[in-house]
Amino acid sequence: MITVTKPELPSMDDYIAYLKKIWSSRWLTNDGELLQMFEKELVKYLGIDHLVLTSNGTIALQVALRALDLKGEVITTPFTFAATTHAILWERLTPVFADIDPATFNIDPEDVERKITGRTSAILAVHVYGNPCYAERLQEIADKHGLKLIFDAAHAFGVEYQGRPLVRYGDISMLSFHATNVMNTIEGGALVVRDERIKEKVRLMVNHGIKSEEEVLLPGTNGKMNEFQAAMGLCNLKAVDEKIGLRKKLYELYRRNLGGTGKMKFQTVIASKYNYAYMPICLESQGMRDGLYAELVRNNVRPRKYFYPLTVDFDYNRRLNLVEKYRLHNAQDISNRILCIPLYSELEIVEAKGITRLIKDYVGGRKRSGPASSVNRPGQTLAANPPLSR
Repeated sequence: MITVTKPELPSMDDYIAYLKKIWSSRWLTNDGELLQMFEKELVKYLGIDHLVLTSNGTIALQVALRALDLKGEVITTPFTFAATTHAILWERLTPVFADIDPATFNIDPEDVERKITGRTSAILAVHVYGNPCYAERLQEIADKHGLKLIFDAAHAFGVEYQGRPLVRYGDISMLSFHATNVMNTIEGGALVVRDERIKEKVRLMVNHGIKSEEEVLLPGTNGKMNEFQAAMGLCNLKAVDEKIGLRKKLYELYRRNLGGTGKMKFQTVIASKYNYAYMPICLESQGMRDGLYAELVRNNVRPRKYFYPLTVDFDYNRRLNLVEKYRLHNAQDISNRILCIPLYSELEIVEAKGITRLIKDYVGGRKRSGPASSVNRPGQTLAANPPLSR
């Protein structure tokens, strides 16, 4: 089965070399040598001043919301992974959903401004599939109304917007290093914080609020990255540019080969430097999307309907009466028609071409009569489709 993505793994010898350091030191967690090394390498790679590493992206988002002392409502997008909405709910805040731009698939700044009330304290925007939001316009709105601006940059590792590192925008940006992302530490995350005072607060918060053996300054949580995660990060960071280059070739092949079908559209990418995290296509109708999904699965290709349903359509959110669907026309429309097709560095060109043939045959009304074995590489075995996560 060709899955929508596949975790990047380094040379086992490289990883074992770091494991030997861990075995030698017996320092498994709590700001160890490898974590400090990884943090320094990330700061250099991303072109930023500092960051705080965390055990995963979800805890990073929760800490970001708590660190900014937010109250009331947070305006966000419904077209995202569940954790974006869940972090808001876990912090006892109320998510208010704005519609999306039908071209970029990101939150629509003008609808954000329409949704601001006296109870609004922040905007939590998502760089969907790593594609930048209109960050400068969102900052203008946040400044005008005295709001905090947080970016869920889970997919946006290494991405730049208008020649500037994307994670430099906003008050706080969250990165996810989950196994399915371009850059992974198995699980893991990071917060890039603009304000030095808030950065030190975040650093305390992810380690129980502990400053020293005898000083606990605030009620924190256990959100630390450990040495094994940092070791994986150090290994994967060395190869990330090469992996992104391979992803780019596949992404461009898909765009070139599928661009003439007339039955789908692509996300408008506004990055000045992109990481090719996902390959979303938006079909002509929900029926065509669902039919193509079934056809690909029948031919041993497993795409995913990212992001369907919208987070606001989860049953528990409906019970909370968070929003009325008619206010999210674009988000509902894109969600009903979106499909992410396989894209990862080890995907062979011949496999990607086989996938494009399947797609073109289906949308052109030509269904295959049996599994397309030519899509699979020799000896490939069935595997579960990796779940998206933070």
